[in-house]
Amino acid sequence: QLQLVESGGGLVQPGGSLRLSCAASGFDLDYYTTAWFRQAPGKEREGISCLSSSDSSTYYADSVKGRFTISRDNAESTLYLQMNDLKPEDTALYTCNVYIYWGHGTQVAVSS
Repeated sequence: QLQLVESGGGLVQPGGSLRLSCAASGFDLDYYTTAWFRQAPGKEREGISCLSSSDSSTYYADSVKGRFTISRDNAESTLYLQMNDLKPEDTALYTCNVYIYWGHGTQVAVSS
């Protein structure tokens, strides 16, 4: 069964860090470009990072560049998003994507 399950979200103070995980059951991540999206309340979903399967190149939205790092463990079929120097505007539901499949998301709240 193909399934994506995110974890690692929570409440953090500005300047703090979180590491999100996305467990990808039924996928061989060697063959898929993988991505993280987020959606803040009242806003459209935003693609923030992706990791190519072909050459491991990465993309980051300007809003997270230099603060977030995408990675994956193919053996564990898990995608990660390391988020540092978090800001209140990073508050959103974070969702991973593989091909046409989506997880349900993990909530991140950045507040003092």
